[in-house]
Amino acid sequence: MTFSARTIAFSRSILTAAAIAAAIAPVAADARMPGSYDGVWNVVFSTTRGTCSSGTSIPFTVTGTRVSSAGGGRVAGTVTRAGGVAVTASVGASRASGRGRLVGNSGSGSWAGIISGDRCSGTWQATRS
Repeated sequence: MTFSARTIAFSRSILTAAAIAAAIAPVAADARMPGSYDGVWNVVFSTTRGTCSSGTSIPFTVTGTRVSSAGGGRVAGTVTRAGGVAVTASVGASRASGRGRLVGNSGSGSWAGIISGDRCSGTWQATRS
């Protein structure tokens, strides 16, 4: 190969790699863009410490990077581009906070709070409706 033939072959390789990267980049970026987790999430709480009941289910709404109540109680929180979530919730005198991660249409994490006067903590599982 002459210098110019090598240059052309190298240029084609670079262009091919750039085209592949350009095709893949929007898909990867969309997975971490605000709004990727938008929708109603059904969150089921399990108690691992304390006498609070397990199996309580509460719907949350995610819009952009904000988490709010989808019915029942006060909920406030945030979701990061990577799916990290932090939420506080209250119903009457009961209050709890939780952290975890959303991935695709599911999520999980831990929570702690005072529910009906009892200090409790546990885990949560979420699915997007």
